[in-house]
Amino acid sequence: QVSLEESGGGLVQPGGSLSLSCAASGFVLNYYSIAWFRQAPGKEREEVSCVGKVDGDTLYTDSVKGRFAVSRDNDKRMGYLQMNNLTPDDTAVYYCAVDFSDCRTLINNPPENFWGPGTLVNVSS
Repeated sequence: QVSLEESGGGLVQPGGSLSLSCAASGFVLNYYSIAWFRQAPGKEREEVSCVGKVDGDTLYTDSVKGRFAVSRDNDKRMGYLQMNNLTPDDTAVYYCAVDFSDCRTLINNPPENFWGPGTLVNVSS
């Protein structure tokens, strides 16, 4: 069976950093773009970042640009989201999702079924 699982969340002080991982099982990750989304309590889900299957295909939402960095390791079947200079506004459950589409298409048309269960990031003093 195929699956995605996020890890790396937790409690961090404002200004701190966290690194999230998205582990893929049961399929070859090379052929998929990997997108990160988040949902804060009482708010709508929003896109965060994406790394595609082609070099240079990366996207960041404006609120995280310059603070977050997305990457992947196909041999390890892993996607990553490095988060720096965190603020309380970054508090949310973070999810990864994959699809055959490029990053622009994936961000604008999130998959309905292929998501991980999420990992909670809590930025608080």
